[in-house]
Amino acid sequence: MDLQIAKKTQSLTTAEEMRNQTKIVMKPYGNWEEYLTPAPLSIAILGELVFISSKTDFSINKNPPKDGYKFIKHPESFRACLMQVCNSGWWAFNEAHKNMDQIRLHTMVVPDYMKSAVKILFKASDEVVEAHLPDQLENIRVVADDCLKLANSTEKRFTDVINIIQELLEACVNAEHIYGEELEEIKRKMEEANLRKQSSEVAAKRSEKVLKDLEKQLNEAHESYSKAMDSLPNGWEMIGMDFVEGITEGITTFINGILSMGSDMLTQNFYETPLKSPEPEADCFDEITIYSKSAEILKCTEKIQEFVIENTINWKDLYDQKHKTTETNFQAVQFKRIGESLKICQNCTAKEEAQNICTKGIEICEELAKYAPEQKCEEAKTNELIKLIRNLNESARTFDSKSKSVTNSPALTPKPPMMYKEESKPGKVRKERASDNARFRIEQSRAQLNKTREIYEKSVENMEKNQKELTDILITMRKCEIKEIDFNTTIKMLVKGMDAMGRVKEQWEKMVRFFQMVSNIVKSSLTITLNNFVSTSQKTQKLSYNAKLFSKDLLYNQAFQATNIANLVNMISTTYTEVSTKHLMDRVSTLGKLMAMDKEKPEFQFEVDQLRNACDGAQKAILDLVRKNKKEFEEKSFARLEKIDKELLAILPAAAPEEINSIQAAVKSGFTEEDESAYV
Repeated sequence: MDLQIAKKTQSLTTAEEMRNQTKIVMKPYGNWEEYLTPAPLSIAILGELVFISSKTDFSINKNPPKDGYKFIKHPESFRACLMQVCNSGWWAFNEAHKNMDQIRLHTMVVPDYMKSAVKILFKASDEVVEAHLPDQLENIRVVADDCLKLANSTEKRFTDVINIIQELLEACVNAEHIYGEELEEIKRKMEEANLRKQSSEVAAKRSEKVLKDLEKQLNEAHESYSKAMDSLPNGWEMIGMDFVEGITEGITTFINGILSMGSDMLTQNFYETPLKSPEPEADCFDEITIYSKSAEILKCTEKIQEFVIENTINWKDLYDQKHKTTETNFQAVQFKRIGESLKICQNCTAKEEAQNICTKGIEICEELAKYAPEQKCEEAKTNELIKLIRNLNESARTFDSKSKSVTNSPALTPKPPMMYKEESKPGKVRKERASDNARFRIEQSRAQLNKTREIYEKSVENMEKNQKELTDILITMRKCEIKEIDFNTTIKMLVKGMDAMGRVKEQWEKMVRFFQMVSNIVKSSLTITLNNFVSTSQKTQKLSYNAKLFSKDLLYNQAFQATNIANLVNMISTTYTEVSTKHLMDRVSTLGKLMAMDKEKPEFQFEVDQLRNACDGAQKAILDLVRKNKKEFEEKSFARLEKIDKELLAILPAAAPEEINSIQAAVKSGFTEEDESAYV
């Protein structure tokens, strides 16, 4: 049965399955459609500004800054400033289309590099791995760095538009052209824009820290592996590679965490919550580091619980008569190591929770070691220990579920290739609680996908609400005759234009973070794991799964995660390029035509009307795409759950109601809704 569960789990976690899983789980966080919807409105607003600029002109240069204007070229002419905004917007959308298409083409070739890397890892000798694997990883890094330049270039274009609008608004305020409520609203919007800029800068600084954090995680993984191999109590088979599986899963969790956190932190405070400083109470990357330990912690608690059989403790297997040691001493050492590693992290709820589990785990191991030599203890003490062990395992499951919720890591994870190959050999000892563990992972998957659907639902609702707000100003404008358009209406239009451009720009910032991630992962693979692979001596352990194979598994995990992110970006870039081709670029071209036309000619009004109708049509088409993608997303998430239930849950033996209730309670507690507001 255990072998069947392992094989079925592996079939549900192939590379293709995990790529699709990443797309589903990351949908609310890498949801490009949400940021495509302001694009036609941005173009429409620019078109209205061209229309407005044909009105009587005036100067906004009454109280200029001491050092002059940084972005506005012609402050003596409000009309010229509006045209400068339109012109920079035209360039931004043109560059966005061109660069996104190049990103799409670049990321399309990454899977081929991954295939070559896998072929080398699986079939090649150590010498060939050392000689040729760096080339394949370097190819992925080059793609990431090229795409990073393209994303940075586009982000700068949208930043330029926002800077011009912001300086134009500041000039209007200084020139005392704005009064009363409008003045307060403009000041509030400018303060909001500055906070958004600060948040982007904080995100950029943190992304620089990611490479160091990832290198630290990888160094710690190798160090933990080496120490653990030196302290194995009774041969490798006894712990069934659970320990190493926890380490490799921890690296995956860390990468997933910084991916989702990096894309989420850009937008979380500005549209639904009051203004506040972008500085968090605790470093978000420290929190991810803490949650990345959840798999190791859970493996230790599960191993301890294996010695509980119904209402008794299996003292016979717990105590090694030959070596006079308690088998759970190994877990106690790991709890101590994990607890020590968390001390450098900032204090937060996650740290307190993890350290509490480790402390309780050590205490239980010490109690077991006290009674193990006699292989018995009083019934009351036995019942107390069993209760403590079960509570410990439930706490570890809750913490692991929180980890999955915060980092968006998949509940069902594949074993790394070398480990799976080793464990599939005949005669290997398998987990005694494989059914319970599989049932727990299934319940986690269900909770995770349900949570993802809820967050995506809210993000679409927010998008439609924001869309309505941006549309209202256009409706107001279009009801006016050109002679009726006053200055305040124009200012409101500029504010809405700055909002719309800001939302498009934020998604480009996410693209920058994505490619920084890919580049950093590959760099850490080349500098840390590959170096460890080269320098590892096979004499350190006489084990069939040795340090070289462990390094191979880590290399595979990192290469796969880099490819996984590239695949996600390829999906986003393909969507953008398609929508931009069908619904944006013709409108951008019309905008360029409008700017060059004589405003007095009747053809000008005709082109304005054409642009308005086209932007309205584009807006509707993108909203239709959003709803279509939402429906497809729901179908895919339900299909994923159905496949897990049909292929894995169906083969599991019946479980006791209390075991099922315990699993559901732990998972539910982990996937709470308390932090959901930060994601929508």
